[in-house]
Amino acid sequence: MNNPVRKKLGLLPLTLLVVGGIVGSGIFSLPQNMAEGAGAGPILIAWAITLFGMLMLTRIFQYLSIRFYKINDGLYGYVREGFGDYIGFNAAWGYWISAWMACASYLVILFSALGSFSSLHFFGDGTTLVAVIGGLIFLWIVHFFVLSGIYTAFLLNCLVTLAKIVPIGLFIVCIILAFKLDTFKLDFWGAPQLGSIMQQIEHTMLYTVWVYLGIESATVYASRAKGIISISRATFLGFLITSILLVCVSILSLGIVPQAELAAMKNPSMALVIERVVGSWGATLINIGLIVSVSGGLLSWIMLAAEMLYLAGRGEKHTVPKCFGQLNHAGTPHNALWLTTIFITVLIILAHFYQSGYNTLIQLSTSMVLIPYLLSAAFVFKLALKSRKPYLIIIGVAGTIYGIWLIYAGGISYLLLSMILYAIGLGFYLYARRQRQLTAFSFIHDKCYAIVIILLAITAILYFYVIPNL
Repeated sequence: MNNPVRKKLGLLPLTLLVVGGIVGSGIFSLPQNMAEGAGAGPILIAWAITLFGMLMLTRIFQYLSIRFYKINDGLYGYVREGFGDYIGFNAAWGYWISAWMACASYLVILFSALGSFSSLHFFGDGTTLVAVIGGLIFLWIVHFFVLSGIYTAFLLNCLVTLAKIVPIGLFIVCIILAFKLDTFKLDFWGAPQLGSIMQQIEHTMLYTVWVYLGIESATVYASRAKGIISISRATFLGFLITSILLVCVSILSLGIVPQAELAAMKNPSMALVIERVVGSWGATLINIGLIVSVSGGLLSWIMLAAEMLYLAGRGEKHTVPKCFGQLNHAGTPHNALWLTTIFITVLIILAHFYQSGYNTLIQLSTSMVLIPYLLSAAFVFKLALKSRKPYLIIIGVAGTIYGIWLIYAGGISYLLLSMILYAIGLGFYLYARRQRQLTAFSFIHDKCYAIVIILLAITAILYFYVIPNL
């Protein structure tokens, strides 16, 4: 019998990991989200800008995966190679926190979706006591499933991802057949109350910021891939597939329901749009698709979270305590998975007792993953300055600018709040340094970077929590 740890992942499972990580709950609310603040014209322009920016980030991850093929630590390894241990650690730390917080949000959304069915109304908005208990049971079932075999979990992720694509694909086909150009052209550049075209574009792009989170998923599993080319191709194919799905869902819906009416719809708006075309069975299918999609998203992100913490903890150059860099007999990073699941559990319980604080944390978690994106783009920009190769300069500059835009669109206040969580991570890093019998920081810029994070964290605590209560 083959040792499961030695199995390698090919193009299909890696591509489906990317698709599964990106396509979660957001796509099912995308028609209403996009139409809420813009007409069809500005939405098309916003998508063109977003697709270019995300293509640049996709090319950056492709380039790094091939150029640094010996570094099989994914996004974390690239940033550590470019800027040193401490900044590399922060890339892994921010990514890990963002991933497990995303898992908590998926559980709340899952049971909120179940609560939309009349027979399951007791689940409410996903934060009721019954929903919390159900969410925790489901979470720990997923935990022990992943714990029993990472490659079995990959197989299930492939099946669930394919299953979630089916209702979305059916939605697109039905909408294409029923598409009306006159409806699509109505208030094409947006009604006057929506503001200028630029204001509409900016509003719309706030939603396109989040829908591509997970584009780097294949690089996280670089050490488990059959080959470097598979990682690069999976990243691009994942980008291509999800782009088609996201753009079609948001744009074609405007040919079925006028913008003003679509903007007023409840979510998941995909269900209400297809109901106009095929009747109530279509809405039911989309709601089931949402449940399947969110369940798959939970599986994808709990795997990604544990894997990222494992990558930072393995080997002689670990930047978190080395206990997290261990695999069990089934190839699962068990210690990393246990810590991840425990933190998700705490956040789910918080959602029940302190929903406003929970919502802040979820929005904060989304912002945290954008910093590793920016650092990856900045590394390519750094390489471009040395090599002066036109291709590198283009993707490095464009990717860095887009990375800065993502953080700005995510909200400067959340960027400031994230410094509190990055400051907490310093303890993990210093403990790992002591395990390696090294000084706290290798370079003076690392120490300066740590001081800046601590000062910003103190500023955030004072500004958001102390001063308002005085």
